Amino acid sequence: MFVLLTGLFFSFFRIGLFGFGGGYAMLALIEREIVQIHQWMSAAEFIDIIALAEMTPGPIAINSATFVGYRVAGLGGAFLATLGIISPSLLLIIPATRLFTRFYHLQGLQNALSGIHPAVLALIGLAAFVVGKSALIDFKSTAIAVGCLLLLLFTRVHPLLLIALGAVAGLLIYL
Repeated sequence: MFVLLTGLFFSFFRIGLFGFGGGYAMLALIEREIVQIHQWMSAAEFIDIIALAEMTPGPIAINSATFVGYRVAGLGGAFLATLGIISPSLLLIIPATRLFTRFYHLQGLQNALSGIHPAVLALIGLAAFVVGKSALIDFKSTAIAVGCLLLLLFTRVHPLLLIALGAVAGLLIYL
């Protein structure tokens, strides 16, 4: 159990350390670490965790870490996975903020940020692709996804309402 808990902590520590761009950008890193490398759960189980993490308040990456940790190793796993994913931010944010504030005006930093933004977009796209491979299993699930996307693009529907609508659509369509 010690090896498993240590593995959870350091896996999520690495994700927290290298997961630039926030929650959705980190999902691809989490999926790679949890499903592909350690095989602590299947891709379908991971999709269920993401759905649960999306429905609960708070950042999706932290919620995902907590739920994955709990699923893999119980309460201790939830605690250590959560601690692992937030520790790099806690350790880096104060000195990084001081440096960023001091050097924000420099063109080199602005140029670096201009390169980071599209890289983060690519990570978010990869996360969507990875989740989409498992979530879009047939025409019906694809229709639900397209309908939800259209609602997001053309209305101001709240994400929780959208998730609830997706659940209702799933219940009605897959009966």
